[in-house]
Amino acid sequence: MLLKARSESKELLVMRSLHTRMNLSEKNKLRYLNLEKGYEGEVKFDSLVDPFHEDRYILNDLLLEVNHSYFQIDSLILSQGVIHLLDIKNFEGDFYFETDKLHSITTDREYKNPIYQLKRSTSLLRQLLKNLKCNDLVDATIVFINPEFTLYQAPINQPLIFPTQLNRFLKNLQKPSSKLTNHPKELAEKLLSLHQTENPFTFLPEYKYEQLQRGVYCKSCRSFALSIENSIFICKDCGSKEKIVLALLRTIDEFKLLFPDRKITTKNIYDWCQVDLHMRTFNRVLQKNYTVFGKTSDTYFK
Repeated sequence: MLLKARSESKELLVMRSLHTRMNLSEKNKLRYLNLEKGYEGEVKFDSLVDPFHEDRYILNDLLLEVNHSYFQIDSLILSQGVIHLLDIKNFEGDFYFETDKLHSITTDREYKNPIYQLKRSTSLLRQLLKNLKCNDLVDATIVFINPEFTLYQAPINQPLIFPTQLNRFLKNLQKPSSKLTNHPKELAEKLLSLHQTENPFTFLPEYKYEQLQRGVYCKSCRSFALSIENSIFICKDCGSKEKIVLALLRTIDEFKLLFPDRKITTKNIYDWCQVDLHMRTFNRVLQKNYTVFGKTSDTYFK
């Protein structure tokens, strides 16, 4: 049973928007692309474990804290007496291990050792389980999900699953265990209740309203080249179509995400969207989909 679904993090959503609306530095652009790549791999893994839902309890994207130390878990699968802690990696290309670091031959970059990261998460999870008076076995594994990944000089005594081993790993993970009791469900619900919603690891570059390209962009290719036909936006680049109301609501949500301290007013949203529509159109959309506060010139929406 899926108890916690996966969704894009606030960091990814903000970085995705900034990548569309401004020129990110090379460092920030690389950070954004890594976030997208990581999320893509996690979603792919979720689709592979979908058949497990009937006889396992699955928690995705957990952020937990124990003894003032935070740790993130990509996927946690609970069965009878065993907790599978899974760290999903979507690296692509040729890599090798050297001096306890992971190196990319393809891009000539160096990465943190994922084995050390896994050991830290495993240790902290065990501490947390001990506090919860739980003695279940923790089986921790790094799963390299991308079929275009190769690792040279890989240590054979570490919990690493490579793309060619993935099918076997999933079959073993799915093997029937003893009948589930209430214990795994109660533990899963307890861990879910301990999930931290504010991520201290979130890193966002500084940005200002004036730096960003305003406007409504295509939901498919993220181009700002849109034309209006009746009640539809049509992308001039890829031909994708979207109802004007849905596109405006999507763009208002982005405004809220990027500028949570700015009030949602008709004037502010009109300026943010920068499309050839009358201000009355924006007011109608806001009136219909948001709650009105204030009167006349002080009116804003939530």
